[in-house]
Amino acid sequence: MAEEKEKKRELMKRLRLRYRLVVMNDDTFEEKISLSLTPLRLFVLVGTTIIVMIVIVISLIAFTPLREYIPGYADVGIWRKLIDISHKSDSLEREVIIKNEYLENISDVLKGKVDTEAINKSRPDTTKKYKNIDISATKNEVVLREEVESSQDQYSVAKETKNVKGEINSYFFFPPVKGLVSNSFNPQEKHYGVDIVARENEPVKATMDGTVILATWSSETGHTITIQHGNHIISVYKHNSILLKKVGNSVKAGEPIAIIGNSGEHTNGPHLHFELWYNGIAIDPQDYIAF
Repeated sequence: MAEEKEKKRELMKRLRLRYRLVVMNDDTFEEKISLSLTPLRLFVLVGTTIIVMIVIVISLIAFTPLREYIPGYADVGIWRKLIDISHKSDSLEREVIIKNEYLENISDVLKGKVDTEAINKSRPDTTKKYKNIDISATKNEVVLREEVESSQDQYSVAKETKNVKGEINSYFFFPPVKGLVSNSFNPQEKHYGVDIVARENEPVKATMDGTVILATWSSETGHTITIQHGNHIISVYKHNSILLKKVGNSVKAGEPIAIIGNSGEHTNGPHLHFELWYNGIAIDPQDYIAF
């Protein structure tokens, strides 16, 4: 222990010994610079100088354009532009795919390759057994049925279509939303549907069974979805905030397909623009649906 203490004392003495560094003229022996340092001070001075140099180099690389000349580094703005371009290219590719699917579906419908009559037929669920289910009406159900039948159909959501001719008269249309009609059908002004104002975040529902042939977005009509039904009937739903179905999806009457919104340029508030087309001709939805 004594020897170790002695060695430590000797080391401290050596570190504290002063050394004189003199720079002089070799011809005249004139002293130019003179420094008096101890080994400990010299170590601290060198260490501090190295740390300062490291901080300066890191600052130049991190906060000045000099980093662009170092291999592996690039301007942050360039990376952001590349990311934006990548996102835009992905969006354009997705839009092209959607447009192609839409055109293919329209082509199949026009060529008669799509069996529109089979759309309304539900596929039986073979995974479950329904033979043992009791579907007979209870006493309360029988009473309710008699009340409804004797009340002149006061609970029906369909609207009477007097003075309307054609085969379409026999179909039942489910109201896409319940609300106030703010703008009626007016083909003279190229308004081929009705505008329905409803509550915010109200689900938009399919008016009949069918297949989605268009689910896209445009600057004029916003998020738009179009459904092909049986018997040459097409329904169009515009200005939605979100679409819940994709092209090719089969939907049932009353099934949510979108959320009401205010998307697109041709709108001034949350509402649904709803159109009905029969045999390629726009018809007034208010003649067939009670909104």
